[in-house]
Amino acid sequence: MTSASRERILLLGGTTEASELAQALANAHIDAIFSYAGRTLSPVAQPLPTRVGGFGGVAGLQAWLQANCITHVIDATHPFAAQMSANAVQACTAAGVPLLAFERAAWQAQAGDNWQYVADIEAAVAALPAEPARVFLAIGKQHLLPFARCPEHAYLLRLVDAPLDLPLRSAQVVIARGPFTVDGDVALLQAHGITHVVAKNAGGSGAQAKLEAARALGLRVILINRPSLPARNTATTTAQVIAWLAQHQAVTGSTERGV
Repeated sequence: MTSASRERILLLGGTTEASELAQALANAHIDAIFSYAGRTLSPVAQPLPTRVGGFGGVAGLQAWLQANCITHVIDATHPFAAQMSANAVQACTAAGVPLLAFERAAWQAQAGDNWQYVADIEAAVAALPAEPARVFLAIGKQHLLPFARCPEHAYLLRLVDAPLDLPLRSAQVVIARGPFTVDGDVALLQAHGITHVVAKNAGGSGAQAKLEAARALGLRVILINRPSLPARNTATTTAQVIAWLAQHQAVTGSTERGV
């Protein structure tokens, strides 16, 4: 596939895999736009033209796809970006634009893991012990408020950007960007005396180190299950994504899609 093709891709990003896909698209000279949600002040630079911010819901995304002559959408957002992914399914269906979601495999417990699976953030709060604990909240900064109901615990946060305000009474913040190492996370958990880890089952290798560190230290992990998403086509490797695009090009040929 070359720049002479009529494809124009919208890549919904924000993950390590999205950055890898962006590089693959750039290397293949495929016309593509990388979209960030805008929750990080200094996102990773991409080899593609980049836009930042929301689209204005399903109707806004549909209008944007049509206004920008998008022929394909690749959803490589975080597995917990459920609203964006659901909007993408609806908007692409309405606009007649093929959608492929890049889904990385969820983490699976191994021998030595002490994991408790919970359905959502509220269930994670309820799963914390009654006695004071030192909790590594590896969930980002969007869903901290429910944990304020348990002020008896001391919390550790690791964020990409320094927060302007925190709803937690007792919290320490480490500013860092992954991927992280097992040795580094073992040292982090030990330095802060962590007894519990709360994490989203995001999968992938970039943030897995904290779970391996928790295993090495014998810590309890409260793991939040992924949200349900509408049915959609999926891929698990960059090669599969490129093959999907090539297959669509072969089917559509040089026929222009009406928008």
